Amino acid sequence: MKKLTKLITEHSVFIVIVSFLLLIPALWGYHCTKINYDILAYLPEDIETVKGQNILTEKFGIGAFSFIIVEQQENYDMLKLQDRIKKVNGVQNVFSAADITDSVIPISLLPDEIRQKIYHKDETMILVTFQDSISDAETIDAIENLRGVVKASSVSGMTAMVLDTMRLSNSEMLAYIIIAVALCLVVLLFATDSYLIPIFLLGNIGIAILYNMGSNIFLGEISYITKAITAVLQLGVTTDFSIFLYHKYEQAKKRHSDKSQAMQDAIIETFQSILGSSLTTIAGFLALCFMDLTLGSDIGIVMAKGVVCGLFTVLTLFPALILVFDKYIEKTRHKNFFPQFKKIGDFTIRHKNIILILFLILIVPAIIGNSRCEVYYKLDKSLPQDLPSQIANSDLARKFHIVSPQIILVDKDLENNEVDEMVQKLKNMEGIDLVLAPTTLLDFGIPEEMLPEEIVSVFKSDAYQLIILNSTYEVASDKLNKQIGEISRLVKKYDKNAMVAGEGALTKDLVEIADHDFRIVNYISIAVIFILMLGVLKSCSLPIILVITIEFAIFLNMAFAYFTGTTLPFIASIVIGTIQLGATIDYAILLSTKYLENRQVIQNKNQAMQETLSKTVPSIIVSALCFFAATFGVAFYSKIDMIASICKLLSRGAIISMGAVVFILPALLLTFDKIIMKTTKN
Repeated sequence: MKKLTKLITEHSVFIVIVSFLLLIPALWGYHCTKINYDILAYLPEDIETVKGQNILTEKFGIGAFSFIIVEQQENYDMLKLQDRIKKVNGVQNVFSAADITDSVIPISLLPDEIRQKIYHKDETMILVTFQDSISDAETIDAIENLRGVVKASSVSGMTAMVLDTMRLSNSEMLAYIIIAVALCLVVLLFATDSYLIPIFLLGNIGIAILYNMGSNIFLGEISYITKAITAVLQLGVTTDFSIFLYHKYEQAKKRHSDKSQAMQDAIIETFQSILGSSLTTIAGFLALCFMDLTLGSDIGIVMAKGVVCGLFTVLTLFPALILVFDKYIEKTRHKNFFPQFKKIGDFTIRHKNIILILFLILIVPAIIGNSRCEVYYKLDKSLPQDLPSQIANSDLARKFHIVSPQIILVDKDLENNEVDEMVQKLKNMEGIDLVLAPTTLLDFGIPEEMLPEEIVSVFKSDAYQLIILNSTYEVASDKLNKQIGEISRLVKKYDKNAMVAGEGALTKDLVEIADHDFRIVNYISIAVIFILMLGVLKSCSLPIILVITIEFAIFLNMAFAYFTGTTLPFIASIVIGTIQLGATIDYAILLSTKYLENRQVIQNKNQAMQETLSKTVPSIIVSALCFFAATFGVAFYSKIDMIASICKLLSRGAIISMGAVVFILPALLLTFDKIIMKTTKN
């Protein structure tokens, strides 16, 4: 380690130059990394609904579809409009009532249930199917081009929502970073004694963020949620590493006249001090990889990688910057405006019993609120209602009562009479107002030979036939999820290999998988971090106390959402526990390790705690405020609730964890001091 630190300090200029040159491949990788805006794409490939979607893409050429609402026109004009739509790259097929009415089936012969789905006053619908999947780049481009052919707010469907999400997210991304950096800069100007150090510190982290984002090219693609929160999270989580090194360097300068030697000592001491806390942070993020919903792996790997990148630049680039620009740092020194919070130690020690009683009282509502927090799974609920896709989907439901279309895949050789019987039973189900099958048109006495090939190909492939139905229940609602279960059980009686596909069925699986992920990820993150702390702290009792402290903070954070009547997006409820635990357990490790050091030389536990709090509270508060600053502004700026909710929970969680560590943890350490001393090595 000494040889490495000597290399860093003796070649500072070279390290700065190389670090900036490495930004070239990092920026290239950042630009080339694909961004996925479709949450449903992260469902496991082996579940039935995803298999059904793949069959629709491969066998029927229906990777995605959209209903377009247009003014009713003469058949000739409608067919001309359809021809224009067909010319859009990525479009597979285009259908409207004009394809079959008058020439094949007179409008008057269509059943009311079908006519109501096709016409509304002076408007009608065109169904467009796409060759590729919902979130495929070609499908997104096709939707964008369709909006040039017809009114933007008339194009509905999942891909239209993905396109709007992409545009909104990309338009806000720069603002997230500017807000986070500006607020962190304010905190750091107060917390450091030089006007230049905060700029170098944030610049160092900014380079680490670019390294991290650029290396995502090896993952192929990342989610827009990951892209949106990575920068602010990495900024919030790794800022304290840099502050810690700078403080160690300032202390070492008092012992060494040679600044290079002082920096070498600072790097070694910083590495030894933050290794354990960075490992727990990395472990917390990697716990997300155990989610069945692969979005967890997406966030977990990128954020764990971000901590490693932050650690690397803090131990190499940041020391090099300080040494290269030391003369200018000295010239821009100012008085440290940040208070030392010395009275907090006195207050905590004097009122430790009251704090413990308050802690025990608050545990009950914290547990209740955490277990009852409301979440939602309807993906479009996280977006503003004035987006074109939101308007189109709303009009589709209000005017044509198309709320949740589902697709059933059954064997092509299933007998017509069995299909008819199945269709009849589906029609009789409450909440289903339309069922279309290959045999439906036969009921009108129209032989298959009279139908256009494009229409026949929609319903039949070489292995499957489709049954299309419309549910009046909202996507992600309990009613629809129960209905989809009933539909699946019914169709499997006729064909054991039958599948139910569509947004509603995919979202039902999302609900079930998310519920499982919520439990498993929390358990795994606690277990992994607990095991790591056993090695870091060399104690049997301390890890229990530390985990209880931070878990209480997490429960209180979630309970706040419950008692204020806030409904959270499902992904926020899953990842918040793991991220808050991994990111803020550092505060608890810092305080407890310092307490153990002081107890080795100070016999009186209260005096040891007084000394511990005087040394650690300022660092904990600065770290928490940086985490808060990095996420707070984004939480109130973002119009995407999926991102805003995660950032709001994290900003609040940073402050709650800080309070728990500064007040509750010392009270617990003092109360269980004898047990801790007996169960801790040395």
